[in-house]
Amino acid sequence: MRVVAALGGNALLRRGQPLTAQNQRENVAVAARALMPLALRHDLVITHGNGPQVGLLALQNAAYLPDETYPLDILDAESEGMIGYLLEQELGNLLPGRRIATLLTRIEVARDDPAFLHPTKPIGPVYERQEAERLAAERQWTIAPDGAKWRRVVPSPEPRRILELGVIEQLVADGVLVVCAGGGGIPVVAGHGGYGGVEAVIDKDLAGALLARSLRAGAFLMLTDVDAVYAGWGTPDAAPIRRPVPADLDPSRFAAGSMGPKVAAAKRFAEAGGCAVIGSLADAERMLAGEAGTVVAPAESPVC
Repeated sequence: MRVVAALGGNALLRRGQPLTAQNQRENVAVAARALMPLALRHDLVITHGNGPQVGLLALQNAAYLPDETYPLDILDAESEGMIGYLLEQELGNLLPGRRIATLLTRIEVARDDPAFLHPTKPIGPVYERQEAERLAAERQWTIAPDGAKWRRVVPSPEPRRILELGVIEQLVADGVLVVCAGGGGIPVVAGHGGYGGVEAVIDKDLAGALLARSLRAGAFLMLTDVDAVYAGWGTPDAAPIRRPVPADLDPSRFAAGSMGPKVAAAKRFAEAGGCAVIGSLADAERMLAGEAGTVVAPAESPVC
C-alpha cells in the first residue's frame, strides 16, 4: 500500500527542548526507527513539519542587517534540506541499500489567500508572555498563546497544487523512499513571470493531505507527540476520539495553530476515500492497523 506519513515538528523536536543539532539528530533517529517497519512493508512517502526549525533559522537570520535578511520561503527551503538530510541519514543507516531521496518541493498558494491577513502558524521557540511581547515590538512579529507559553505566528495559506508532483510520482513508482513537501513545502504564487516565493509557512498536515490525495495513497498518518485527538482537551473531562466518520468532525472546534489543521487534513483525506490517522509517533505501526490514534475513514474503508 502507498502510505504518506507526516512527522510533526514537535515529534522531531520535543516541546521545550533546546533547538540544538544534537537534539534533532536524536529525535530524528527515534522517528526513523518508528518509520522503518512501514518502509519495509509499504511504499512510504515522508513529509514533516518545520515550525521549530524554520523559527530557529529566522532567529539566526535576524542577526543580519534588515536589508540582508532572507524571506520565509528561502528559510522554508533551508529547513526542508536540513530535516531531509537528517531523515535520509538515519533511515539509510537502518535500511542499507534502500534508495532514499529528499526533494525540495514548491507548493502553490493563492496570492489573495485571507491567511496573509490573519497569521496563525506557530514557528520558533516558546517564550514567556512578557518576552514574547518585547520581541514582537522589536521585530514586528505577530504572537499568540501556545499552551502556557507564547510563540511567533506567521501566515499559513491553503496549499493548492504541488509543482513537483510528477517527479515525486516517478520516484515512488521506481521504489524510492521519498522525503518531500517538508514544512508544508515552499510557498509560491503564480505571476506573469512564472512563480515567486511568499512570506508564509504552509501547514504541513494540510500539505500532507494534498500530497496523499494527489499520490492516491491508501493511508495518511499524522505522527505527533499526543496519542490521539481529544474532545475537551485541557479539561478534566478530556477524552480521546477514536473512530469518527468525517461528518462527525468540525475542525473549528480545535486549536487553529495545532490540532485544528490535523483534523481538517484528516477530514479532507477521508472524504476523498482514504484512511487518515492522528496519533503518537511511537504508535505508527498500530495506527496503520487501526489499533491506535484517532482513525478517520469512510465506514466502508478497507484499510485502517
